Amino acid sequence: MNFAREIETLIRARYPILYILSSEEDRVQRLLLEVAQKRQKKVFEWSCTTGLLSAGTSIQSQRHRNSPTKDPLAALDQVIDQVEPAIYLFKDFHPFLSKPNVAIVRRLKEIALHLKDSFKTIVLIAPVLEVPTELEKEITVLNHPLPSPGELSELLDKIIEDVRPFEQVKIGLDAAGRERLLQAARGLTLGEAENVFARIIVEHERLSGDVVNEVFSEKQQIIRKSGLLEYCATDETFANVGGLAVLKDWLQKRALALTDQARRFGLPAPKGILLLGVQGCGKSLCAKAVSRLWQLPLLRFDMGRMFGSFVGSSEENVRKAVAVAESVAPAILWVDEIDKAFAGSQGSGATDGGTTARVFGTFLTWLSEKTAPVFVVATANDISQLPPELLRKGRLDEIFYVDLPSGEERAAIFRIHLEKRGRDPGQFDVPALAGASQNFSGAEIEEAVISGLYEAFSAPAELSTAHVLEALRQTVPLAKTMDEQISRLRAWAVGRARNASVRTTTPVD
Repeated sequence: MNFAREIETLIRARYPILYILSSEEDRVQRLLLEVAQKRQKKVFEWSCTTGLLSAGTSIQSQRHRNSPTKDPLAALDQVIDQVEPAIYLFKDFHPFLSKPNVAIVRRLKEIALHLKDSFKTIVLIAPVLEVPTELEKEITVLNHPLPSPGELSELLDKIIEDVRPFEQVKIGLDAAGRERLLQAARGLTLGEAENVFARIIVEHERLSGDVVNEVFSEKQQIIRKSGLLEYCATDETFANVGGLAVLKDWLQKRALALTDQARRFGLPAPKGILLLGVQGCGKSLCAKAVSRLWQLPLLRFDMGRMFGSFVGSSEENVRKAVAVAESVAPAILWVDEIDKAFAGSQGSGATDGGTTARVFGTFLTWLSEKTAPVFVVATANDISQLPPELLRKGRLDEIFYVDLPSGEERAAIFRIHLEKRGRDPGQFDVPALAGASQNFSGAEIEEAVISGLYEAFSAPAELSTAHVLEALRQTVPLAKTMDEQISRLRAWAVGRARNASVRTTTPVD
């Protein structure tokens, strides 16, 4: 059942009070006007600045305000006094439902009993939920959905039509570009989408599918205002990731999996992956690169921000954070070092009163039940700290093990970092560097190149193979100091996780 039909059904069934969670008052009001027209009802709107007026009264005409009904009690009394079938839209009524306003809460409860025998309905609209215990049985709460792809498409058509007379504005939207632009705009309100489309036209004097980053900047504002997630703007691509061919191929095949085209084909939205492996081998780099590959905003989920000082606030913070992620979907949610975030969740009852366990449970429930196109990229270094519930199939699509790079991968990593620093890899003995860096991680290889640069700069001389080889010789790789842990990790990954670099083959009977 779509939202408009659900509202109409509830009004016809004489539900007395509907509470719609939304910050899009205009969209809700237009919907109520359509329903009222079909049901032959009037619509009145109320706010604390205008009082009770006929819905749709222009702001200029509101000079003739109904001043007495600015008081919420007077406005509620007028709802009872008027006898004709009507819908009463009360805007931002939630502050009057808090504990000090006992008389208003009581009056609303009395009116609810009266409305059940009438053709009148009260609709409360607010961006936050505030339902006092006394009204829990009388109020029906509804979440107003964000604009559908169809509504965004209609808005885009309207904007294109509006700017068509201006010859300096170039519209270069083919079918694929239009799909990319609308896909990027999903999760915005109609007002936000209209603002960002207008800004693109003003700044670039064109509208095309190549300006999706401008749409992401609008989503960045939403994320900043929440204070719970971090928007990660990144220029990293998979060209900067050496090796990991299997992981790259898996992600490449799912690059369009969050689009409407994929839904029409029958594909479900991918849920996420867990990247498990040795520190410094490119797990976080992959999370950033997939954002560029899929052209989706990357949100960093910092579990440290979730833990509040009040009982229950930590779980509420998690719920708010994932709600923000869903509100800007499609998006990628990056949970870095998830093993540290949920370490000790099984013994949480004895250490922190069960807070970590409850936060972990809230996050797991969301992973299992989420329907919004939010792709989770979780990274971890230590499997002993990972709760087994996280590894169950259904919560994430795949677990990839990221091992230390092979000789061929090390050579590719050296080339990447030499090119990044303005050097021609052809002038270096890359095979010798790859051979001398056995058991080095990608981060350690990068650091060796940087150390070589420091040595060359202080000489002064141009960077050479000898400088980098000397830096490698002086470095003790993490694989040596943590040999036992890495061996245990490799043993665990066999048969439990896919190798991100080596494609496994199934024997044929």
